This record gives sequence, C-alpha cells and structure tokens, in this order.
Amino acid sequence: MILMEQRELGRTGRNVSVVGQGTWQLGGDWGDVREADALGVLDAAVESGVTFFDTADVYGDGRSEQLIGRYLKERPDAGIFVATKMGRRADQVPENYTLDNFRAWNDRSRANLGVDTLDLVQLHCPPTPVYSCDEVYDALDTLVAERRIAAYAVSVETCAEALTAIARPGVASVQIILNPFRLKPLDEVLPAAREAGVGIIARVPLASGLLSGKYTADTVFAPGDHRTYNRHGEAFDQGETFSGVDYGTGVAAAAEFAALAPEGATPAQTALRWIIQQHGVTSVIPGARSTEQARANAAAAALDPLPRSTLDAVRDLYDRRFRAAVRDRW
Repeated sequence: MILMEQRELGRTGRNVSVVGQGTWQLGGDWGDVREADALGVLDAAVESGVTFFDTADVYGDGRSEQLIGRYLKERPDAGIFVATKMGRRADQVPENYTLDNFRAWNDRSRANLGVDTLDLVQLHCPPTPVYSCDEVYDALDTLVAERRIAAYAVSVETCAEALTAIARPGVASVQIILNPFRLKPLDEVLPAAREAGVGIIARVPLASGLLSGKYTADTVFAPGDHRTYNRHGEAFDQGETFSGVDYGTGVAAAAEFAALAPEGATPAQTALRWIIQQHGVTSVIPGARSTEQARANAAAAALDPLPRSTLDAVRDLYDRRFRAAVRDRW
C-alpha cells in the first residue's frame, strides 16, 4: 500500500488523504458500472494510499453506499473514513429538513454502509434557507449526541452558502466545487474556513471530465449520463455538470489547460495537483470508473508542486474564459 499525505479534516479531528475517492460514478449516474468493477475501483484507490471515500444516499439511490459497505466489510483493516450526504432523496423544501427525517435518512445510510455510527454526514446542497436555520443545526447536534453520526458538514452550491455554514460552530467541513475553471472559493471561502478551522473538500475537481483533456466538441455521452441530461441544469444545479461552464468553451479551455501539464503528468493529474496545493484544501475527491483512473488520480498527490508560472497561467485562463460567466452565479 502506497503512503499518501494526510490532512486533518476540519473539526472532525480525523486525518484523511489529500486525494480521496468520489463515488458518484459508482452509483450508475454516469452510465452503468458493474459491481466487480466498482469494488475494483475502491480497492485500487486504497492500495494507492486513499483513506477517504465520499458518497451520498442518492447516488444510485443507495447503490454507492451499499458498495462501500460491502468493501468495508471485506477490508475492515483499511482504515477508511467515509463521508456521506443526505437530503436529496426528498422534495427540496426547507420543511423537509427535520430531526425525524434526518433520523430516517440516517438509518438508511447506516444500513447501507453497515456501520453503527457514520463518520461524517453532509447536508447535500439543500435549499439555501436551510443553512441559516437554527433548528437544522440543533437536529444535527442531536444526531451526534445519539451517536448516529460522529460529525456533520455541508455540501454547497455557492460561496455564500459556504460562508453561512462556516460560521456555525458545529460544522466540521464544507464540500464545494473547486477546480481551475471555478476559482471564486479561493478568494472568499478558503480564507474563512482556515480561520474557523473548517475543512474543505473539493468536489467536481475535473469539471465532469473536461479537465482530463479527453473530450472534443463531438463527444457523445450516454443518455443516462448527467453530462447529457443535465448539461443546462434540467435535473439539478447546472454547476454540478461541467462546473456550469458552456461545453464548447470548456473543451477549448481544456485544450489550453492541457498544455500546462508538466512532463510526466496528465492534464487530470495537473488539475488535481493544482487543487491540492491551494492553501486550506483538505482533500480533493475525483471520481473514477476504472482501476486505472483511480490509480492515476491518487498519483497526483506525489507530483511536485506546480510552479508560480503555472498558477498564474491558470488564473489567466479563468479570467479570460470563465470569470464573467461563473463568478456572479456561484
């Protein structure tokens, strides 16, 4: 097993690998993934030094959690920290974010994962008023007191939501979209999180694969892939797909970004390395559909830090291609 840098995940007091394993793909929302292949991805990640899995009760309607639960049962010695999410299986109205519902959702996730206490539960991009509701945080504190969960956190769409959550003393971490095409969190969220001792989990790190440099304007995704059915926000927030950027613009920008990759590194690894070295980031959670992808993602942790010239070039690329379209939305 390869050793990887570990960082403390905010107020959890637990350490996690700087590259984690996102498991949205394993639920089937990116096209079909066979069970054996999914378990192989998890094993490849762990053997590459990953100690952090991120999932949600809505990924494959629980399939992702169930696969992780099976893996944990088979590898109890792996020392994996699992963060899951709750809330997106219900109608998205603030009235649904109650203690009774939290307990029901929590029971389902604990059964799926095969554990008595969940390491971390994140509110899964709830309606914006939820982040300001005292009763919501009281309910989450109750779950901790009942030892259903060890800690709680939030996953957000906007920087404003992140800042609201960071101000709450019980919030352990914030999961937010951060990648070379989405820089706004660097200016506002990361400094506030560092000051408060809140962890930052960077999601959608490859802009739904754009930053891998593998796609062209003619690439066709499967009908069941959110990169087909949610390209313009038809099913959920557009920011979750290609980071909300126009696909054609994203493909052109990805080609420009690929030229910044250092010798021996892929564009995807370069994007992950860029995220890892942003001050305040705890872990980045790329997804993978194959063992090769999982190993390649994890290898980004061993790359040398990117030089200042590359960091400046990423900022310039963002300013030219995306700032106007993205900054005021998220």
